[in-house]
Amino acid sequence: MSGLDPAKKWFRCSDRERAAFEAGIKMGSVYHQYVGAPVNASNVEALERAIEAGVRVQPFVDDVRVRIDRSKIRAKRGAPYKYYSVTGDMLDVWVRVKYADAVAECAMAYVPELRYPLMRVVDLREG
Repeated sequence: MSGLDPAKKWFRCSDRERAAFEAGIKMGSVYHQYVGAPVNASNVEALERAIEAGVRVQPFVDDVRVRIDRSKIRAKRGAPYKYYSVTGDMLDVWVRVKYADAVAECAMAYVPELRYPLMRVVDLREG
């Protein structure tokens, strides 16, 4: 992997740890770049695809899925203010990162018990 990753020499961790690190970066970027984005029923799917496309171009991403909770986006009346802003509790995100022989799957979803959009490692494995 060092030939494909010129930054490898600056990391003091295993490939599994690096995969988890990279997946965490992707989760943080989704949250901090898109919370606050304007959304309504007419653009929610386009925004989901745009977020996925933005994550896919980042290093080591193998797959990504983004869903925005449509139940939190109700039709607003009274032009011109017919939109909501994305909040953390609307986001349901899953990403798989492959780094060398390691695979990390991470997810972000709102956990009502915690009242928090939790980012977590779902699976971390070799191969």
